[in-house]
Amino acid sequence: MLVTAEAKTPSERLHGLDFARFLAFAGMVFVNFHVVTGSGSGRLWATGFLTSLEGKAAATFVVLAGVGLGLGAQRDASRKFSILTLQRALFLFVIGLINSLIFPADILHYYAVYFVVGLLFIRRSTRTILIVALVLPLVFIALLFLIDYEAGWNWETFDYAGFWTPSGFVRNLLFNGWHPLVPWMSFLLMGFVLARLKLGEATIQKKLTLCGALALGAAYALSFVLSSDPELAELVSVSPIPPGPLYMLAGAGAAALSIGFCLWVFRGGVVSWLEPFTRTGKQALSLYILHILIGMGVLEGLGMLDGQSAETAIIAASLFIIVSVIYVMVWSRFFKAGPFEWLMRRVTG
Repeated sequence: MLVTAEAKTPSERLHGLDFARFLAFAGMVFVNFHVVTGSGSGRLWATGFLTSLEGKAAATFVVLAGVGLGLGAQRDASRKFSILTLQRALFLFVIGLINSLIFPADILHYYAVYFVVGLLFIRRSTRTILIVALVLPLVFIALLFLIDYEAGWNWETFDYAGFWTPSGFVRNLLFNGWHPLVPWMSFLLMGFVLARLKLGEATIQKKLTLCGALALGAAYALSFVLSSDPELAELVSVSPIPPGPLYMLAGAGAAALSIGFCLWVFRGGVVSWLEPFTRTGKQALSLYILHILIGMGVLEGLGMLDGQSAETAIIAASLFIIVSVIYVMVWSRFFKAGPFEWLMRRVTG
């Protein structure tokens, strides 16, 4: 979402990653508009579509950020890369906290922490990275038995009491927030591993797509079978709250599937009729912020933040996505980067 350093020149760029960012952005708009409009009713196809996207788009964003960081680290082994990453992490942390005042489910301040912790592992062996990525979901399960996961939450309104207190903020950030470090850090580490693959090769792209589909299918199948036991239902859910092991498997599978497929589509270079979407993917940071400031602002102005159907959320999200693509095509005629991408580079270098 935020790091797109996968190539030195446009001809070398993996455009499929930009297209994957666009798809993840679109998925996140659908999910977030679903959340803020209070869509609890609707036809089965609409609610099923929105539910299937929950946690998958955000997970894909984090994996893509890991891919970008991993590729950047391969190109620049100097201390300068770590300093730049820390500067951008600070930028995202500040912007994210400001954003949290408007949209409590902000992901940017979590990103900042992922990046800082990620620097501890980005040059480690693939084996070490994989072990940590696999252990974190198990650590989360262990913490469920030690710490009250529901602490701070009002599940009817999704408000989190004590978010701005030191203890509440740390608990939310590390354990029971929207995208807690444990176990969400595993998605960034997965991106590090993917960055070490030959992503431009069709064989790798097909294997990623197949493995992602198998992982996603296995997660849902296991959840369906195991959830018949009421005592296990919450632990084996594919819902992102709480982010149990099967949700993590589903999120990783969705990310691998979408990234592999998108890379395969663009294996020969830019696909001309898809270029508007790849350009949109390059401005994911700006569009993430704008879908909150403008998209949700318009919904609030129209009195549509509560009691809307799932179909209404889908229509509203679709309109915002269409407008976003049009905006990017106009903006990119005059500027090379989106407004918040430009601001981040201006501030951090």
